[in-house]
Amino acid sequence: MADSPMTRFPVPAVEELPEDMQERVHDERERSGFIPNVFLAFAYKPKQARAFFDYYDAIIDDSPLAREEIEMVVVAVSGTNDCLYCVVAHGALARIYGEDPHLAEQLATNHRTANISDQHKAMCDVAVTLTENPAAVDESDIERLRQHGFSMEEIWDIASLTSLFNLSNRMAHFADWRPNDEFYRLGRDQGDD
Repeated sequence: MADSPMTRFPVPAVEELPEDMQERVHDERERSGFIPNVFLAFAYKPKQARAFFDYYDAIIDDSPLAREEIEMVVVAVSGTNDCLYCVVAHGALARIYGEDPHLAEQLATNHRTANISDQHKAMCDVAVTLTENPAAVDESDIERLRQHGFSMEEIWDIASLTSLFNLSNRMAHFADWRPNDEFYRLGRDQGDD
């Protein structure tokens, strides 16, 4: 499926990117074994790519949320937005971090029926509400998350992830980002990393 990282805008060659972006792409290739198409697609505008990945890194590196929880939010939001790229890419990460080969599809299609805890259903509920109807989010949503054991910092990060991936999902739709074939296979078998 992923002949090109995106279909509606030109994809820059890695060697034409600014040096710091080339390093980021090479580091990701070393870590993953391939270059996730989001890096090449966002690199169409290097300054915006830096800002996006810096914000993403700031959440991932500093959040008290478990990595599984982070990916659950991303997949629930991306499923709500029908974002193929992010459902497939972050679905792979949700399967890996959640150690469950069925988790991604459950979250992407209907997190309310997914095999997850009530705490995580509440987390996804708020993320989906913020995605579908942001003006409907109020103090009761924050209180519900607090009652399910989330700290205020974790609640902030749930909102930050939701907001960032609403941006990402919309760019993926607009530019027609294509998921790498590798993502479809990751986390499907017990031995996958």
